[in-house]
Amino acid sequence: MSSNSSREIDRIYREEYGWVVASLARRFGDLDIAEDAAAEALLTAMERWPVDGIPPNPGGWLTTTAGNRAIDRIRRESLRDTKHQAAMIIEDDTPHEPTGLVEDDRLRLVFTCCHPALAPEARVALTLRLLGGLTVGEIARAFFVAETTMAQRITRAKAKIKNAHIPFRVPDQDDVTDRVDGVLAVVYLVFNEGYLAGGGDDPIRVDLTGEAIRLGRIMRRLLPDNAEVAGLLALMLLIDARRAARFAGGELVTLDEQDRGGWDRALIAEGHALVRDCLARVAAGQGRPGHYQIMAAINAVHTDANDARDTDWSQVVALYDQLYAVTPTPVVALNRAVAVAELDGPNVALAIVDTLALDDYHAWHACRADLLRRLGRSAEARSAYDAAIGATENSAERAYLTRRRDHLVRQ
Repeated sequence: MSSNSSREIDRIYREEYGWVVASLARRFGDLDIAEDAAAEALLTAMERWPVDGIPPNPGGWLTTTAGNRAIDRIRRESLRDTKHQAAMIIEDDTPHEPTGLVEDDRLRLVFTCCHPALAPEARVALTLRLLGGLTVGEIARAFFVAETTMAQRITRAKAKIKNAHIPFRVPDQDDVTDRVDGVLAVVYLVFNEGYLAGGGDDPIRVDLTGEAIRLGRIMRRLLPDNAEVAGLLALMLLIDARRAARFAGGELVTLDEQDRGGWDRALIAEGHALVRDCLARVAAGQGRPGHYQIMAAINAVHTDANDARDTDWSQVVALYDQLYAVTPTPVVALNRAVAVAELDGPNVALAIVDTLALDDYHAWHACRADLLRRLGRSAEARSAYDAAIGATENSAERAYLTRRRDHLVRQ
């Protein structure tokens, strides 16, 4: 098999993986069977597609093949009971039991992964594994834990779903609000995992960002009066709108240097409309804005400026003050400091940054490097750039940081 063929099959498999697993999970009610069958379908695709060609509907081919492999496994294990019978029923036109408020297998899988019985970190890890098709190693790196630890976490979560008989369905309308916060958190983390993908030839995993936005749109239709749902969708749209301008020549392009003519104006308009809707709810006394709404508002300010120099930094800092009141984390404080640097200068911002316990976070080192560079403290900036380069696996970001560091060397 040629390397190009192998990469294309891998790309298709990653894009379709969540759909295949979600469909099989709903059909067979067993995550292990769904995952194993999906993996067997990939092996079959790698054998057949280079010879026969990629089918017109590769996702359908993978799902059908995986379904057949799952039935074969059930037969081999002599489990011709309710699972096997259910599988056979679903294959024909006989109506089956309703599975929730919306007919979307992947959203049902997210709600299953976000069941309150599961620990928050397990919910995210399981969703990234089952919906995004990330390897255990990739998820472990995203969580800064050992691969064995992450494997155990995912295995325990799947066992809990199985042993507690957690159904693969979207909860009823009366219960859905109990899981909304967890689902939104997971959807946003799926988006971030795609947008901030580490390493590889593709600095952004569009399959993950696209899937997160798709789920966000479904959630918006499901809960049209939930302002945080609208805020999350707006946030993802406004970030994704800048995707095409975020990289050039294999290198990261920071917000202040991006060609804003390359931004997706349709996505920006949609995101701004959602932010205005959220603001109208707040003005009407319908609750205080949550962190997704505030982050969306920050991104609305950035995308409202035709030039980086036109950014209303005082408004950005004020919004970060609101965000920190809602979510008082060091990362929020770091992002606020970046805005403070534009408003009050790099000295003030550096004093804030140096108080934050984030020395294991590459963005902290990158922020310090930039502030030190602006202050003319080149030797210290060089060390901070080295630390940032060593702390990220994103090839495009490493290229950007390396260029900035090397420019210091020439000064």
